[in-house]
Amino acid sequence: MQHGNSTGRTGSEPLPDDEVGLAVLLRAWRARAGRNLGLGKPLSQVEVATEVGMSERWYRDLERGATPRLDARTLTALADALRLCPDERATLFLYAASGDPFPAVSPVDAVDLTPLRRLLDLQPTQPAYLTDNAWNILAHNAAMAEWFPWVRQPGANLIRWGLTDPEAREQLTDWPRHARAYLAMLRYAMAQYPGNPELAGILRTALADPECRRIWDDGPVIIAHRDGHTFRLNIPRFAPRTVDVVTQVLNPVGYPGLRLTFVSLCTQADAGAGREDG
Repeated sequence: MQHGNSTGRTGSEPLPDDEVGLAVLLRAWRARAGRNLGLGKPLSQVEVATEVGMSERWYRDLERGATPRLDARTLTALADALRLCPDERATLFLYAASGDPFPAVSPVDAVDLTPLRRLLDLQPTQPAYLTDNAWNILAHNAAMAEWFPWVRQPGANLIRWGLTDPEAREQLTDWPRHARAYLAMLRYAMAQYPGNPELAGILRTALADPECRRIWDDGPVIIAHRDGHTFRLNIPRFAPRTVDVVTQVLNPVGYPGLRLTFVSLCTQADAGAGREDG
């Protein structure tokens, strides 16, 4: 697979309304709330509106794509009515606030990454890498390249690799679980950075794959990050055995939108903490 700019980076046309956005999430959350309450059908629009203290028409308009500014009380009541988890609540607030207050950082911006590259190089044995808000690999250390040689390729992108590269499906044990998490993080990122063409391009490329499409259509799962989660790898560096690893994700305060990720072999305590469910 090619990892250059020609893959998943082109096309500025908007995604269909039934793929992303607050309206599609509200409909899916309402349907799930009804199932979880044992109703055998979606929670009705009037029931949601009543719990929020608003009119049925107000809520119906939200599911049709209306984007009014919502105050914190109304958002909290709406999240309660729909039985949202913390990441879903954060996504609801992001859509209501029209995206992340920080600017989206991309690799073409004039940002001096020298201090962050130096920090990566200080990790001689622990793989570490730097990504922007669209998961483009901006920098990595030698250990990361040894574990995952694909990061050396121009235009390397973590999410696109994880979702569409056959190599990822071999190296990420229980790949469907990883794909579900990557797609869930894409949903969250698209709420943070509405209209970001790179995120839309990655999603469009992923959904062209039948397996990714099936996972996406299973329902709108949302994950903000994978910090502290453990998973198993099957990579040439450790062949023929598989290894358990844990990732730690840091957000440098002076570089809004960037992420520093460190990968390390699991200790017994890490394994005891449990694996991610995403």
